[in-house]
Order: sequence, then structure tokens, then C-alpha cells
Amino acid sequence: MKKIKMTTPLVEMDGDEMTRVLWGMIKDKLILPFVDLKTEYYDLGLLSRNATGDQITVDAANAARRLGVAVKCATITPNKQRMEEYPELTEMWKSPNGTIRAILDGTAFRAPIVLPAIRPVVKNWEKPITIARHAYGDMYKAVDMTTEEPGTATLTFRGRSGTEKTLDVQTVDGPAVWQGQHNKETSIRAFARSCFQYAIAQKQDLWFSAKDTIAKTYDGEFKRIFEEEYETSYRAEFEKLGITYFYTLIDDAVARVIRSKGGFIWALKNYDGDVMSDMVAAAFGSLAMMTSVLVSPDGTMEFEASHGTVTRHYYRYLKGEKTSTNPMATIFAWSGALKRRGELDGLPELVKFGQDLEAASLQTLADGVMTKDLLPLVEPGFQARGADSEEFLNAIAARLA
Repeated sequence: MKKIKMTTPLVEMDGDEMTRVLWGMIKDKLILPFVDLKTEYYDLGLLSRNATGDQITVDAANAARRLGVAVKCATITPNKQRMEEYPELTEMWKSPNGTIRAILDGTAFRAPIVLPAIRPVVKNWEKPITIARHAYGDMYKAVDMTTEEPGTATLTFRGRSGTEKTLDVQTVDGPAVWQGQHNKETSIRAFARSCFQYAIAQKQDLWFSAKDTIAKTYDGEFKRIFEEEYETSYRAEFEKLGITYFYTLIDDAVARVIRSKGGFIWALKNYDGDVMSDMVAAAFGSLAMMTSVLVSPDGTMEFEASHGTVTRHYYRYLKGEKTSTNPMATIFAWSGALKRRGELDGLPELVKFGQDLEAASLQTLADGVMTKDLLPLVEPGFQARGADSEEFLNAIAARLA
């Protein structure tokens, strides 16, 4: 079989644990037999990041900006438990996703892969809900500390002009924990523009929600910028397409989402988007069926799965056991990156391959061959059998060929 040629490489960011194992299997079984794959490879596995002082993450993000398209495997963000698990770690490295998002200043759009055989837990949902997650700042770029005695914390800003602003945070009567976080006006505005542009491209309503009744200044600035961008740049196009934008408090938005039929984009701040994307994924079926694309204002796109490294399965794999780990979101990360590369380089055959890879994966599921996490979710009467990861990938490969 003649392989599809690529002209420009895409950035390949390898990862950790079970998803790293699946990463290699997906390439070997579903991509390399059909595509003369060109990538600029970066190993973002935890030990590689540790060995380079996390410089490799920065290099990978800058490469993504240079080449325009990246595909990323799930990675470990170490916590205290991971520090004990990996004693060679020199520090508790920050989230690679957070670092990449900060450099690319993009918005993460997460949407579920919907199957006819799996109905959402929320029975009135008829169409996918896309979560637009702001990808900079807030607690992901925060500093925090603990204190052991009574005292007062203050927040001080020193401008380059020499002016200062100081606020009392709180006076405490004993041990306490503190956190300082920020966001940038330019990043919030880029987030708003990305959301409005994506809504126009998808011809879908856009919701935005925060908590400006409590965080009157912080969340209030998000609300103000969204409204300003909508009124000055996007209202006319929204009205022309018959789609709407509205803001509501996040607690009200959650209630509205549950009562809705789906089919819209829900824009959220960084942490809110992190949490709600998992909720939406689980309600539609499985986090392993949640796609994610980071869209930068300059058009750079980084495709990844929304889930983690599947640690529990990895330790079973190390014991020589077969695992039934769902690779769908990772497959769609590769297909999305290949389609985008093909679009940018004018390679329709590469775009079609990405589409065929998705179609073969969905057809395999429609034929009742799926990983075991999906079996309890299928509708009564649908005939399905559980397959381990390798069997599932082989079934997709057969259909793709």
C-alpha cells in the first residue's frame, strides 16, 4: 500500500504510563502502515521533564507555535504521592498542560464522542455539549503557602511607574493556608474572541458563566470583557446566524445545562472548565470518550485526550496482564492533528485519512466491539463484547485497511 506523504511535520508530545503504551500501539497499528509520518518528537514523560528541568515542555510548546499543529499524550502532574513514587524527582513539576496553555495562550475546546448505542445519563441531552475552557492563569499559575501563627496577609501590586496598591487579604488567629492567583486582560480577551469565533464556525449558541456576585472584580472583569467583545465585534454575525450569547452565574448555568437538550458551547474559566468537562464527559458516557483541542489566537492547535494516564491499568500492564483501556480520545487526538496538518498543507488525502480513522473507530464501536469501560453504558438490547486494548485497536485497523 502506498503511504500518504506529509510535507510538514507536526509536533509529537509523548507522555506517561498506560497512555504512553497506547500511544505507541496507535502509531504502529493505525497510522504508520498508512502514513509516511513526519513528527518533531518531544518526550514529555515525567522523568524526561525532570531530567531537563522541565525545559522540554517549554521547547515542545514553542515547537507547536512554530509548526502550527501538535498532538499530545496524557502526562503525569506530580503531587506528594507521586514524589514518593518517583524518588528521583528533584521537584514537584507543574502541569505540562498548564505550561503549554500559558505559552500558547489558547482556549481548550472539549467535546464528547457521541455513540447511538450509549445514551447520556441526562436523558434530555440530544446533542454534544462543548466545554470551552480558558487555558491560562487562575490557580494553574497561582502561588500558595501555609503559615503557622496568627497574623495578617496582604496583597501588594508594584507598578513599573512606582505606584503601589495594597489590600488586606485576611487576619487570622492561627495556622492558615494562602493562595494568590491572577489573570491577564490580554488572555481573557483572547479567550473571549476564540469562543465567539468558534461559536460562529460551529453555528452554535455560546454560554459564559462565572461568579461575579462573589468575585466582583476578578470574575467581573471576565464578564465585562466578554460583553464588550460581543457588542463591538460579534453581535451582528450572531444575529445573522440566529445564534445567541448570554451570561449567567455558574450555579444557574449548571441547572440550565442539566435541563437543556445540549448542542451549545459552554465557556468557563480555567478551573471551572477543568471540572465541568469531566462532568460532561462522564454524563455522556466516559472521560475516555472526551476530545480536547487547544486553539491559540494565532491559529496553533494542539490535540489531546481529556483524561489522565490511567495509572491503575498501567500497573496491571507491568505485571503482564491484558488491560481494556479505552484509546478513543487518544485516537481522535491523532486524527484531529493529521486533519489539521492536511488542511494547512493542502493535503486532502491526509485530511481524508483522519476522517477515515475516526469513521473506522466509530464503526468498530457500532459493530459492538469495545473496551470494557463502555459495556455497562450501552442501551439495553445492543449486542456488544468487551475487548482488551490490543484487540480493539486490531479491530479498528482491520476496518481502516
